[in-house]
Amino acid sequence: MDKQVQNFAVANLRRRPAVVETGGFVAGFSPDTDSPYLNYATPLPGAAPTRGDVAALVGAFRERGLLPRLEFAPEAAPAVAPALRAAGFGTEAVHEYLVCTPDTYTDPLPGGDGPRVETPATDEEFRALDAALAEAFGGAFGASAEGAARLRRLAESGGEARFVRAGDGGCAGGATCSPPAEDTAELAGVGTRPAHRRRGVAAAVTAALTRAMFGRGVGSVWLEYSGEGSRHTYTRVGYRPGGTRLYVSLPATPPA
Repeated sequence: MDKQVQNFAVANLRRRPAVVETGGFVAGFSPDTDSPYLNYATPLPGAAPTRGDVAALVGAFRERGLLPRLEFAPEAAPAVAPALRAAGFGTEAVHEYLVCTPDTYTDPLPGGDGPRVETPATDEEFRALDAALAEAFGGAFGASAEGAARLRRLAESGGEARFVRAGDGGCAGGATCSPPAEDTAELAGVGTRPAHRRRGVAAAVTAALTRAMFGRGVGSVWLEYSGEGSRHTYTRVGYRPGGTRLYVSLPATPPA
C-alpha cells in the first residue's frame, strides 16, 4: 500500500496551481497562502536524490519565501529520508495511516441512526464548514474566504465534502475527500466543533465520504489520524493499518 499511497501523493500534488518537478521530487504550491500544510513536496517512489537534487528542491521553496517541507511514505522511497536528514531536515511527525476497502467497510450507524450528513452547495455552507474545521483544529489555521473557496474548488474538481448541520443552522463538523488518483483517495480534515463532540459527527461524515468514494469505483480510501480516540472512530468504519507517513522540514538556519 505504501507505493500506491506515494503514487497518489505525487498525482495529488501535480494538481496544485503551481508545480515544480526536480531531482525526483514533486513540489505543489498554493499561491493564495504560505501555509506549510498547503505548500510542500513529495518524492517519486523509489527516488534516490543526490545532494544537488535536495539543494534544488530547497531552492524552489526558498525563492518563494516558503518553508522547505515534505510529506511522504518513507518505505516507498527508502533513500529519501537519509538524504534529507543529511541536508539538515528534521522530523515534524510520523503518522500512521489507515486504509478502508469495500471489503472492510462497516456502517458505524446502521438503520439511519446518527447525525444527518449533508453535502455543502452554497457559499454560506462552505464558509460554515471552513469555520467549523478551523475551530475543530484549535486554530492551526484560521477561517477565511480563501479557505472556503479552496473547499468549494475541491468539491467542484472531483473531490467530496460533507458536513453535519448544527442546531443553529451552522456546521457542527465535517470532512473532505480528495479527487481519486491511483485507484485510491485521501479522506482528510475530519473535524468536529468542541460543543458538538461525542455525538457521532466524525463517524457519520467519515462513513458518508467513504461510501461516496466506493460508489465512484475507488478501490480504497486512506487517512491519517491523531490520537487513539479518533483512531477508534475510523476503525469503526472499517479502516485498518496501512503504513506510516513521514513529515520533515528544513528550518531557516539548519542545526549545527
